[in-house]
Amino acid sequence: MSWNFLATSAFLLMASLLLTSQAVAEKPIDFNRDVRPILSDKCFFCHGPDPTHREADLRLDVEKDAKDYAIVPGKPEASDVFQRIISTDADEKMPPEKSGKKLSSKEIAILKKWIEQGADYAPYWAYLKPKRHPIPDVRLENWPRNWIDNFLLARLEEEGLNPSRDADKVTLIRRVTFDLTGLPPTPEDVAAFLADKGPNALEKVVDRLLASDHYGERMAVYWLDLVRYADTVGYHGDQDHNISPYRDYVINAFNANMKFDRFTREQLAGDLLPNPTLEQRVATGYNRLLQTSHEGGVQPKEYLAIYAADRVRNVSSVWMGATVGCAQCHDHKYDPYSLEDFYSLASFFADVDEAQHFKRGTNSLPTARPPEIPVPTPQQQKQLQHLRDRLAALEKQAERQPEVDKDSEGGKNSEKDDQPKEPVELKRLRKQIANIEKSIRKTMITVSIKPREMRILPRGNWLDDSGPVVTPAVPKFLTGTFTVPGENNGERLTRLQLANWLIDADNGAGGLTSRVMVNRFWYLLFGMGISRSLDDFGGQGEPPVHPELLDNLAIEFVENRWDIKQILKTIVLSRAYQQSSLVSDELRQRDPDNRLYARQSRHRLPAEMVRDNALAISGLLNRTIGGPSVKPYQPAGYYRHLNFPQRRYAPHKDNRQWRRGVYVHWQRQFLHPMLKAFDAPTREECTAERPRSNTPLAALALLNDPTFVEAARVFATRILQDAEPKDAARLDFAFQRALSRKPDDVERKILTAHLLRTRAEYTQDSDAARALTGIGLAPMNDDVDVVELATWTAIARAVLNLNETNTRN
Repeated sequence: MSWNFLATSAFLLMASLLLTSQAVAEKPIDFNRDVRPILSDKCFFCHGPDPTHREADLRLDVEKDAKDYAIVPGKPEASDVFQRIISTDADEKMPPEKSGKKLSSKEIAILKKWIEQGADYAPYWAYLKPKRHPIPDVRLENWPRNWIDNFLLARLEEEGLNPSRDADKVTLIRRVTFDLTGLPPTPEDVAAFLADKGPNALEKVVDRLLASDHYGERMAVYWLDLVRYADTVGYHGDQDHNISPYRDYVINAFNANMKFDRFTREQLAGDLLPNPTLEQRVATGYNRLLQTSHEGGVQPKEYLAIYAADRVRNVSSVWMGATVGCAQCHDHKYDPYSLEDFYSLASFFADVDEAQHFKRGTNSLPTARPPEIPVPTPQQQKQLQHLRDRLAALEKQAERQPEVDKDSEGGKNSEKDDQPKEPVELKRLRKQIANIEKSIRKTMITVSIKPREMRILPRGNWLDDSGPVVTPAVPKFLTGTFTVPGENNGERLTRLQLANWLIDADNGAGGLTSRVMVNRFWYLLFGMGISRSLDDFGGQGEPPVHPELLDNLAIEFVENRWDIKQILKTIVLSRAYQQSSLVSDELRQRDPDNRLYARQSRHRLPAEMVRDNALAISGLLNRTIGGPSVKPYQPAGYYRHLNFPQRRYAPHKDNRQWRRGVYVHWQRQFLHPMLKAFDAPTREECTAERPRSNTPLAALALLNDPTFVEAARVFATRILQDAEPKDAARLDFAFQRALSRKPDDVERKILTAHLLRTRAEYTQDSDAARALTGIGLAPMNDDVDVVELATWTAIARAVLNLNETNTRN
């Protein structure tokens, strides 16, 4: 390489740094916000917590090590780190080219300014207890509706930006109804909200929605993503297993506003509570949700190691927002979790009775995964109690009858007495009881047994028993700040103590757990978390854009006794939540990702809501709460590759078809194609944020999935029956049901032309009209004009396929 080239490269680099430094110099460098993400992404893989792969024995994640060997505070020109970063020599330059990492000019400028400012480190934000911050003053004093707005507005004013205008009331009631129930508002709901001019109009709507049983269904969808709930085992034959009562427990818990600390305790350790109730035992199904294999030749030892690792990944993701799973084979490369931490956390669950299926699990549907218990519904319990009481009374009467007969006949037994026949009524009652008991759902639960030995597995190798034995313990680096009750008395820690540690905001990690959860609640209501990283608050995650706001929300959640409905209500009643989602030219240029929340977000509904929305609009939706999983239409032959056993999908032929998406059978290996097309996860791992794709498959599913065609047909029937018998009035009715508004002039012109063209086509081809209107299972009146029904079914399909219909604004 020529000296001229090196000189030119150096000149260009310094010129770029000069220009970038001028932009960076506008505000002080914050280590956690600006510097740590750069070091974590570009440096820690060789100079971080993992000693196995550490280069030059240099740690840049530890302030003392970094300043002893590589950083001279205030002097970037004397700091080896900076000189290696800006070097043009390939042998000297850091990060090295082979790493695939490269620092941008802006990142280099940030590091330079940070060193010039003294290279101050700061404790990592996610491992510090939240602390309450004073509510900032703002210039636009009349804008905030609650304290959340002050934090957001203060930052906007600092950046020279203005918040967006308020959303119109129709948009607002659609937004909040989707966000809190996953369903669209009815025209009656919209009309009532528009008519209410009082200052508390929105609060009344919010209270009504939070009290709705559909609130629990909406929140359950997200929780089930986190805990990877599914109706099948996942591995090998992916057989069904018994777990749906756990899903109903989650729905009921949200509807009852069960406090999050209790919700945590019951799922992780409900069986260890004093005299656990049936509900608490069902809750422990959480510990059994992981994937299992029922292949005949599996090695139990191997799969117990797989199950332990799965459980650590999920517990740490759900409650800690941490990637402890990355420490399964070696110390974490970016965060302070060690190999020992991983296996110590796994050891909390070494008492879970989960190995029976290796001997008793079969290819049956459902397969056996003991321990399992029957979970009767309240109605079944009532029926059984009534029948058993009647049976007991009749049996008692039957026992007395021979004595009566003996007395009446002077002690002489007839031939009939020698061969007594059981009364018909007793047989009938016993048969009824047996039938009800047979119909009761079972569910997997947690039963505590003697803990199996847990060792550190070198490199995660289940065949290597050379590692030391570990006992239950929380991550060591957190023990100096957060203590586990009973950890120093010499007794083995339990899952209950782990659960208590996770929600103990005074002495345990409760404040950290709260911060993780309120960030997710914010995501559900804004489409993006205050920290965009919903399941990784570690070094590879994004620091929060409003750390003080996140801390205050976490403290509010704890101080309000972990009340989920209350924290959601607080966020929804903020003016920030009520902003328009329209993007101004200024915001598109200066804050395109909406990280400052100067507007609301606009995004497509999640997969289940897309389905629920169409069913609700059409009037098909079956609003029953709870019960076994349901099987709607799906393509024939979709399960043809499933074996052990081979199976053929049989959709339900009654109104179970029209249940909400939260109840749809969740086959991990072959997720329902409609759910898959709209980015629902297979739930093999914790999913804190679903992707949002835009593909032809989704459009084709909306057009052709029989559920949506049937919804369109029933919607068309409703349009013809309930609207005024004029095309314009029927279009108005369809739009009011689907979009809570009338069509505009352009929409009316396009749809009227489509209507007239389609009507003419079906008049000419009545067989096509019959084919379109006769495919479904939902009842249809005999007196409906087939051509008109087919015509309006086509219009209904178009309306149900509109982007606005399936978008939360």
